[in-house]
Amino acid sequence: MSLFADQERRVSVLLPLPLSGAYDYAVPPGMELCEGDFVTVPLGPRERTGVVWELEPTNQDVPFEKLKNVIEKLEQPPIPEASRKLVDWVARYTLQPSGSILKMVMSVPGALSDPAPKPAYIKASHQPEGLKLTKARERVLAFMENMPPMAPSDIAREAGCGTSVLKGLADLGALETVHMTDPSPFQEPDWQRDGYELANQQRVAADDLVEKTAHAGTEDGFSVTLLDGVPGSGKTEVYFEAVAKALEHGKQTLVLLPEIALSSQWLTRFKKRFGVEPAVWHSDIGQSMRKKTWRAIVRGQAKVIVGARSALFLPYKDLALIIVDEEHDASFKQEEGVIYNGRDMAVVRAQMGKCPVVLASATPSLETAVNSWEGRYNNLHMPSRHADVPLPDVITIDLRLDKPERQKWLSPSLIEAIKETVARGEQVMLYLNRRGYAPLTLCRSCGHRLQCPNCTSWLVEHRKAQKLQCHHCGYFTRPPRTCPSCESEDNFAACGPGVERLAEEVAETFPDLRAIVAASDTVTSPTQAAELVRKIEDQEVDLLIGTQMVAKGYHFPMLTLVGVVDADLGLSGGDLRASERTYQLLYQVAGRAGRADRPGTVMLQTFMPDHPVMKALKSGLRDRFLECEADARKSAGMPPFGRLAALIVSGEDEVLVDDTANALGRNAPHGQGILALGPAPAPLAMIRGRHRRRLLLKTDKKMPIQSILKDWLERTSVSRTVKIQIDIDPYSFL
Repeated sequence: MSLFADQERRVSVLLPLPLSGAYDYAVPPGMELCEGDFVTVPLGPRERTGVVWELEPTNQDVPFEKLKNVIEKLEQPPIPEASRKLVDWVARYTLQPSGSILKMVMSVPGALSDPAPKPAYIKASHQPEGLKLTKARERVLAFMENMPPMAPSDIAREAGCGTSVLKGLADLGALETVHMTDPSPFQEPDWQRDGYELANQQRVAADDLVEKTAHAGTEDGFSVTLLDGVPGSGKTEVYFEAVAKALEHGKQTLVLLPEIALSSQWLTRFKKRFGVEPAVWHSDIGQSMRKKTWRAIVRGQAKVIVGARSALFLPYKDLALIIVDEEHDASFKQEEGVIYNGRDMAVVRAQMGKCPVVLASATPSLETAVNSWEGRYNNLHMPSRHADVPLPDVITIDLRLDKPERQKWLSPSLIEAIKETVARGEQVMLYLNRRGYAPLTLCRSCGHRLQCPNCTSWLVEHRKAQKLQCHHCGYFTRPPRTCPSCESEDNFAACGPGVERLAEEVAETFPDLRAIVAASDTVTSPTQAAELVRKIEDQEVDLLIGTQMVAKGYHFPMLTLVGVVDADLGLSGGDLRASERTYQLLYQVAGRAGRADRPGTVMLQTFMPDHPVMKALKSGLRDRFLECEADARKSAGMPPFGRLAALIVSGEDEVLVDDTANALGRNAPHGQGILALGPAPAPLAMIRGRHRRRLLLKTDKKMPIQSILKDWLERTSVSRTVKIQIDIDPYSFL
């Protein structure tokens, strides 16, 4: 639908700012606009770029004569209707201004201006008479015979001359100057290339997803499918078949991955399957490539996009398939700014665009599992590994009986297993989800703990870098020689292990082993991740010490032993998902062992071998564990059987923060099926110098929690210096 400006025509324009809604503007004569068009409009003394959100808006409170004119329509394709619907839906669900959501769509403002055309040369059809030819000129004209327009630098390189030779030929009329726009940086993936030969269970699942993808864009195009397969069952190769179907129809696919580091092996597998690499979207790509990628996506030139959760909001021209790999992963939850769950919003985006969404996992989240059990999601189950490779044996090591040496962290049983594994020429992974050298540093004399000055968290020692760092705000300092409390010198002790300390123990215990540490502060880019993968695949590494970043997604054929140094880590803290997350993480870690033709073993060091998580991992009864978790949540009315929302009150003035939090507490909603808790200091009561208080709203599942929250906030006066964050369906309780 378009709008031709005649007499008194207006449009509403949404701006990528945290404003309450769209603003009305007059359409100047002769300007044609459609919903979704990018336009420049005046806002106060400045000009802003926004999006035409509604033609002839129904709410016309401002008289037409007071409206300012749209200044300019930008020459970019409009934002598709599905993306605009997503913006409005997410704004309503998260109780955030629509403009804040639009800002995520328009995340690269510079992409809206096309780069200036670049000069290029083509050989003139009629050569000038009497042209004097040097050797260099002869090489240029011979090379340019039947060639398309080319950049001067490319011609000069191929012809072995300087660009001044080209300019001279152009001035004489032997070359014609044309102007080229930047081509898309992405090649078309070849959907006709042969993929892996799929086993029966894989073929059944692949055929199902291919059929659903073929109906994308139709009234029956939307579906949600849980692709539930054990580690090594070939889930990636299965959904690649659906990607091929989308490519066959000339449409786009989005693949969301939880970790940038995971993309290294994934990209290699994609290129092997489709001949080229896909478009990539995450925080580490440079600004120039971000602009090119954004433009290629909105124009439909980038056919397959793999990215972090923010890639979900890009303005896809023709999206036919969404895949959320490792759908259970907590890193799909955005915790700052607009707080949302990328997995859940992917389902909404698929519904808006009438396309299938695939949620892939070996350990589905309880929310996804319940939706599958109750028939809202389809379920494709792959219970065995590809080529019938057996799942690894899981052994629990009771640390109360099999004790490590004092100030050591590896039990005798695990040490012996490492020796035997390496002696066979196989590889080992030791998993510990703690970065740095030690999670806590204290004074031996007075017990003083070194704490971040901006946060209520302990400073983590990074001995290799010789610094103490806060993993919440980034503050770091040199380790002090003198205790700030008792002034004793050189009397600090590192408490507990981090991966650096574990690496130190490995070096002492196994001096001949080639060990490497993989954590988010040692592997900081996809390039470094790719080099880590290469070293392990080429068997330049005997033992890998890793945190959560290596727990999932990787396939190392020679890695047959996984040792979990502290399997109990994560089971404490009062988080309602603590058991579920720990199970998922340890199951994924276990899945790295024995993925080829060599059997794998997983050893879990624990002080709680009888904990339900440990028993479930050892027995392999995953579904039984999920059922027990579901029963516990249901009896407590917790998600996914109830609703939760958190209010996080923060500010630099602690008195104002407490006053606001207490006012919210006094105005808290009450009624049947509604329970408000708090205020209380957050477990991390200060982050980045801001004091924090939390309130929690719990309601029955079918209650309109957003309406209840909105009414609650409207009845409470809030200082401008105090910020209230709304977290619908909270994952973090810090």
